[in-house]
Amino acid sequence: MKYAILSDIHSNADALEVVLAKCRELKIDKFVSLGDIVGYNAEPRKCIAMCRELDIIGKVRGNHDEYAAESDDHEIAGFNVHARKAVLWTREQLDEEEKNFIIQNVPYRMALPVITSTLVHATLDSPETWGYVFDRHHAKDNFVYQFTPYCFCGHSHVPVAFRKRPVSAPGSDPIEEIMEWVVPYENGYPVADFTKPDQLVVELKGGNKYLFNIGSVGQPRNRDPRSSFAVLDTDERT
Repeated sequence: MKYAILSDIHSNADALEVVLAKCRELKIDKFVSLGDIVGYNAEPRKCIAMCRELDIIGKVRGNHDEYAAESDDHEIAGFNVHARKAVLWTREQLDEEEKNFIIQNVPYRMALPVITSTLVHATLDSPETWGYVFDRHHAKDNFVYQFTPYCFCGHSHVPVAFRKRPVSAPGSDPIEEIMEWVVPYENGYPVADFTKPDQLVVELKGGNKYLFNIGSVGQPRNRDPRSSFAVLDTDERT
């Protein structure tokens, strides 16, 4: 089975259409949503409608989903002025049914046994505070709360992945960044590497734990304008 893991669509219908076309090409069977279907861009209703047509087997809420679907007096924490304006505008566009789709009975994190995975928009330790997974330090905190072989998250819009080995030499760190997913940095900022192929394959080895921050469909922040998402292939174990 092939499962497409999508995150941070952010009301970008053009990007979502391209990603879903790629999913059809890859013969995806089921879908998982890591939240922030709405926010920032101009087509929240269209993106929600497109997501409702998918066979989504697991869904967690994102911070933009939560703030856009809550009442007007719900505190909008940690947003800059532009993001806050986008949330307030999005609230006005959505009807109650659409708001319910993105947050009603949608948890901050969830275990999905069918793919032996845990889903979260932000971090496993305190998902409702909207922390980020950027580096090994954040990954180490996340692995403490990860009781499944795989964890998928988003929120940062920058793809990065880590593996925790079951055994390591005394004094060594069992957590390593998966080099296939490494994003090059210059002067503290990510730089697009267009020499890399569109598809980066990671072999999933038994006995290890994996943490994938899958990046963003609708608003990449790694200076690579291409949408990012993940495909878990349970037959190939990739």
